Amino acid sequence: MSSTTVNTRPGRRGSRARLALACTATAAALLLTGCTTVNSSGGGSNAGASGGGGTDYLPDETVKKIVNGREIKVGFAPPILSEFYTQVEKAAQNKMKEYEDRFGVKWKWERQGALNDAHSGTETLGIVQGYIARKFDAVFVCSAANASTMQALYKQGSAKGIDFYQFNSTEELANPSQAENPTGGLSTVSNIGYDDRWQSGYLAGQYIAKQLKGQGSIIQIMGPSGSDWTKLRQLGFKKAIAEYPDMKIVGEADGGYVRDKGLTAAQDLLTKFPDVKAIYGENEDMALGAAQAIDARGLKHWDGTSGIITIGADGLVSGMDAIKAGKLTATVDVNSSEMGSRMIETLFAHEFLGQEVNQFIRIPTGVVDKSNVDWHEGVLKNVLSGPGKY
Repeated sequence: MSSTTVNTRPGRRGSRARLALACTATAAALLLTGCTTVNSSGGGSNAGASGGGGTDYLPDETVKKIVNGREIKVGFAPPILSEFYTQVEKAAQNKMKEYEDRFGVKWKWERQGALNDAHSGTETLGIVQGYIARKFDAVFVCSAANASTMQALYKQGSAKGIDFYQFNSTEELANPSQAENPTGGLSTVSNIGYDDRWQSGYLAGQYIAKQLKGQGSIIQIMGPSGSDWTKLRQLGFKKAIAEYPDMKIVGEADGGYVRDKGLTAAQDLLTKFPDVKAIYGENEDMALGAAQAIDARGLKHWDGTSGIITIGADGLVSGMDAIKAGKLTATVDVNSSEMGSRMIETLFAHEFLGQEVNQFIRIPTGVVDKSNVDWHEGVLKNVLSGPGKY
């Protein structure tokens, strides 16, 4: 899916509009002379375009004058506090530290995630309402709540001067006809993430099919019934398997997106279907639970020619350790490190430089198995040891 620059919202504050004009004029002049780059990210369908073309050519000293020591108060609202969202947050904070050192940005960062009820989104709604009441400047949100409910909340907050950025979310369902209606009524400044259908479910299904040469039975551990993430990943996964008539999904169970429930679900399914060739866990924690179930039953993990294939999706350090240990066959790495970094780049371009940013920013993904796990894990460990901390 290609990205489109469609956000035509006016600047949140009058000062931003003035900065935008100054920025645009400066950028136009500097484009003629050649300057250093602010946005150093790459990859993806819209690489280097998170903040608009002018941002890429502004020298540090010019940006520093535009920032002028301003502090920005940012809320971070993941659906749950987990290993994945820790990776996203750490990558974001590394980029924040870079911008602090280079441009003098002052950050006030607060994180709140659901503690008890991640998958209804109810707690996230309360957290976002709290950020609105406390007048944060910008909020990053990933929520399992109904899309129309979230859009109404974003609209309410925007009217009070707060900008919202969705990340790792399921806007594909809220906006299924982006080709005809690119904004789709979304009330966010930008949506930063991967496509749950084709970059998560479909890639996992294709990997299994290729390893098994298009033959064999599969069981799957799914997220909570009714979850938008589950709907989308199932769409992609089943599309991939349907392309191989000699493959069949024989059983499925709810693993709740957590490891212990994934373990229980896999144990039940392996009892009913002991001859399966592959297990698909919609996220990595459930896949790791399934790997434990394989060990508990004394079954063999996939070694490249035989055994049970187990694949998840997220790209966790714990998952990569399991791949190296031969306990997990593969994962779809949805690139938490670039997601976090691009979130800050996008916010900075919009909030400080007053630029229009892409409504949809797609993060590149990739399947990780033993053949490439070392460098994927190396990137993540490098991010996690970075200097950002707020």
